Amino acid sequence: MKKIISGITIMLVTALSIQAQQKQSAESDRIVEVSTSFGNMKIKLYNETPKHRDNFIKLASEKFYDGLLFHRVINGFMIQGGDPNSKNATPEAMLGGGDVGYKVPGEFNDKLIHKKGTLCAARDGNPEKASSGCQFYIVQGKKLTDQELDQLDKNRTVKYTPEQRTIYKTIGGTAFLDNNYTVYGEVIEGLDVIDKIAAVKTKPGDRPETDVKMTVKVIK
Repeated sequence: MKKIISGITIMLVTALSIQAQQKQSAESDRIVEVSTSFGNMKIKLYNETPKHRDNFIKLASEKFYDGLLFHRVINGFMIQGGDPNSKNATPEAMLGGGDVGYKVPGEFNDKLIHKKGTLCAARDGNPEKASSGCQFYIVQGKKLTDQELDQLDKNRTVKYTPEQRTIYKTIGGTAFLDNNYTVYGEVIEGLDVIDKIAAVKTKPGDRPETDVKMTVKVIK
């Protein structure tokens, strides 16, 4: 009887420990809100990518992003913003080259894929795949087939898990960018806002004809 009680006690302690860890993890999640004229998006920043998480929190806390544009929009692909030169930019200005003077080292994780709604870091063609210090994109993408995923898997050291394949087939994304650009967050509310912004009319260079401004604030 003592052994049974002891075993039950251990199980209860373990369960409580797991619950405490999950609660602590949930409480430590950092959440930001991106507000636009098309609606608001709440984004959870991943703890698995702390350099990108902390950098985004820093810039948002400084109101760096307020008044900037989603300056590059490609329907079926992604919406991109964060160029400081986009603030109060004239309609004919070519955007996309602005930055903050530093890069963030790439943080790659096979578990973090480019599913629809993920927040990812833009970058130039540097061989280290270091990220822009401020520019980002949010994935829209498209649903993929098993054949397309099989083709992508041929070039991957770590193959997609069944769960990841299901995500790409049902939710969609831009799988060909995996492990090339850092994924560091995901939209948890307002996924439809991505589709609304992606659907706007654009000019040559993929800039929206009517400016799509953003405000970003830290809410947790």
